[in-house]
Amino acid sequence: MSPDLQSPSADSVRAVLRRVYAAPEYEWDIPRDPLAAIRRFILGILERFQELEQAHPLAYWVLMGIMMVLLLAILVHFGYLVWRALKPRLATDAATAVARGQLRDAAWHLREARRLAEAGRYAEALAHRFTALVLDLDRRDALTFHPSKTPGEYATEARLDDSGQSAFAELVAKLYRHLFGGTPCTADDFSSFERRAGELRAHIASA
Repeated sequence: MSPDLQSPSADSVRAVLRRVYAAPEYEWDIPRDPLAAIRRFILGILERFQELEQAHPLAYWVLMGIMMVLLLAILVHFGYLVWRALKPRLATDAATAVARGQLRDAAWHLREARRLAEAGRYAEALAHRFTALVLDLDRRDALTFHPSKTPGEYATEARLDDSGQSAFAELVAKLYRHLFGGTPCTADDFSSFERRAGELRAHIASA
């Protein structure tokens, strides 16, 4: 057999493989787990709880009860803070006027809404037009006006027929969308809002 066809020895093969795998591209680095310490801490806490449950069951359940009450209190408080932060108020001068003892009537807010619309300030005009609507419905005993109430509260309270309730809810949704949702308000949006608001008088429910 020719020497060129002989198989290489095992030692030479191992030597070649060592040289190949010694190259930088074959250097493997196992990435570190940034959450490993947190997992170990949590597992340690769970183990302590298991030990406490086995050694002192009563103390374990008392501790569990206290933790559940604290968690519930935290969630309730957080929910209250979120509700306070997200609860929208009418972006009008009504609240300030009440504080100063100078509450404007529906006619004033209607004029202000049209003045703002003519100036191209349609979102502000919507707020005044809605206030004019609420004051007008209050005068007709269809709801009770208060500057601290939200538009949504008025929608729930308004004593209108089914068609009126639906139209009022649509007006509130449109008000929220433009005042609090950031949707641009155009002249057509204001005109449509004003027309629908003016039609609500005919939908006041009879006592």
